Amino acid sequence: MKIILDCDPGHDDAIAIMLAGSRKDIEILGICTEAGNQTVEKTTNNALNVIQYLGLKVPVYKGCDRPLLRNALICPEIHGESGLDGVDFPTYPQKAEKKHAVNFLCEELLKHEAVTVITTGAMTNLALAIRLEPKIVEHIEKIVLMGGSMGAGNISPAAEFNILADAEAAAICFNCGCPVYMVGLDVTRQCMVLPSVVERMEKVHNRASDLFCGLMKFFNKTQKEFFGLPGGPLHDPLTVASLLDSSLVTFKKMFVSVDHNEGQSYGRTNCDITGNLKQKENVYVATAVDVEAYWDLIEKCLKAY
Repeated sequence: MKIILDCDPGHDDAIAIMLAGSRKDIEILGICTEAGNQTVEKTTNNALNVIQYLGLKVPVYKGCDRPLLRNALICPEIHGESGLDGVDFPTYPQKAEKKHAVNFLCEELLKHEAVTVITTGAMTNLALAIRLEPKIVEHIEKIVLMGGSMGAGNISPAAEFNILADAEAAAICFNCGCPVYMVGLDVTRQCMVLPSVVERMEKVHNRASDLFCGLMKFFNKTQKEFFGLPGGPLHDPLTVASLLDSSLVTFKKMFVSVDHNEGQSYGRTNCDITGNLKQKENVYVATAVDVEAYWDLIEKCLKAY
């Protein structure tokens, strides 16, 4: 499976990279970054730190520093000043590629017949690439995104963070014509990194588990302070996990529109669960997750390092 990861590391993005890198049957063609959990300079540095810490040979491409129409939305309250607080990385030699992430997406996707694009941040890079080179849609096997919700949001009553960060870009990607799989808050909120999960992963006792536990302890701390949660929902890695084990997440195809009008519902993913609107179904929406199987898979992936 050939994949491109488009992300904004971020604690849960880092674990998504870790999962993808643990499998020999997955080829990561590149990692693209954008502003989101922190500025694009910091998220790019974080992606470089994670892959070098794990010994992964993957090029990193710095992308957009802001959404299509709005100012950048960053979240130091959850992810800290670096965007990846909780682990101190040494100084590594690898730098970001000179090519912009949007140009990389346009050029790389045209080289391959079927690539899965996984987005765990704002969808700005991918939306711009689709507009710049529409033919890439024919080369995308599927888009798997962490974002949206059938119910309430987490950054506003209506919207989830990644969609709110650039709703216009999300609307472009949701309606581009290739299969779209939305892994939203309805399932990711069930995947709580409770203290028992951290204790379990600590027993793996290797570099990958050390990274996982260091990041999750900080992530859990800020989630409790900010949201009052007993553990941080491990959102982003569920995109990768759903590809590694197709039985892990249940999807239902439905019509989904992204609200990008000014107002309180900006960024909401309006999911027509019952089909009342009689519109063509355009998105596979995650509706259920096997939480225990998720932690089993993460433990297995940690042990692979």
